[in-house]
Amino acid sequence: MIQNVIELRNVAKTIHGQEILWDIELEVRNGEFLTLLGPSGCGKTTLLRLISGFEEPTTGSIHINGRDVSGLAPHLRHVHTVFQSYALFPHMTVHENVAFGLRCQKRPNKEINERVADVLKTVKLEKYAQRKPEQLSGGQQQRVAIARAVVNRPLVLLLDEPLSSLDYHLRKTMQIELKQLQRKLGITFIFVTHDQEEALSMSDRVVVMKEGGIEQIGTPREVYENPKTLTVASFIGQVNIFDCDIKAVDDTHITIDIEGRQWRIKSPHNFQVGDKAHILVRPEDLRVADTPENCDNADAVFPGVVEEVIYKGSTVDLMLRLNNGKLLAATRFFDEDDDRLEYSIGEQIFITWLAGWEVILPYEV
Repeated sequence: MIQNVIELRNVAKTIHGQEILWDIELEVRNGEFLTLLGPSGCGKTTLLRLISGFEEPTTGSIHINGRDVSGLAPHLRHVHTVFQSYALFPHMTVHENVAFGLRCQKRPNKEINERVADVLKTVKLEKYAQRKPEQLSGGQQQRVAIARAVVNRPLVLLLDEPLSSLDYHLRKTMQIELKQLQRKLGITFIFVTHDQEEALSMSDRVVVMKEGGIEQIGTPREVYENPKTLTVASFIGQVNIFDCDIKAVDDTHITIDIEGRQWRIKSPHNFQVGDKAHILVRPEDLRVADTPENCDNADAVFPGVVEEVIYKGSTVDLMLRLNNGKLLAATRFFDEDDDRLEYSIGEQIFITWLAGWEVILPYEV
């Protein structure tokens, strides 16, 4: 078996003179759960349609299982799509919905019944085979749509925001079930979403998109902890952004000025003295203390006040206003050994973070 089940080379798509996708280079590995993540209008669904064959690229090539599929009809590509609306046939039972594709292929009835029964058992719907879609919950309908796709044994399953219509708790449940199902089936899933938490919790790798291009590809941990651009850092999770000036440079470290305070950090970039940069710190990495002496990093302590306190059960989110007016977000986790989680609006506090927990990026206008 080849390592990459799908390869896109220099793919672009133009519609009515407008560039929807540009210079897409993407390899999708056999058996992985890959997520296309980005805001509405960034080209995620268009990319899915190019892979499925419902659209053709303006330039570039798409290979599926080592074969160039340019001009190949959707039903010949051995990929199947689960749409946001599920698109179930309301007049058919669950069994009939799942069997539909096999009947179109004129498979023997015995084979159809066996394969349908097997896939319904896999998605835990064997007891619902004779129900109509209207008699099912949203999560059950979604599993029927997936069963109808996987019963055809595709190389790749494409899922276009299939969880977006579910309520919060059902959506969380289905995220777990969908990932477990993908592992059990061993089929490559390409999942489209604009929900960053969903992408991080389900994916083997995440493709972050912006305005028709790919910003970064990596594991959930890579794109969260080591974003390559300000767009990725800002879109995936909450982040505090400090603009800073480079004051000195040596072999491995730079000295920076953040909000009037200078300190020395490692940098993977080739900065020059006088350059500007962004320092990124996640809310959970900020440390909040009642005195400067209680701060972990004495080189970078910023005084401020508590502007908002948001209790979330296992965490407390704080909105903090520095003395210069800059607003920061901090997250504190409950710890039975730490009783300092009671904050008052207007309370004087001091903020810092451990050196090395920040991400530094070249300045973007």
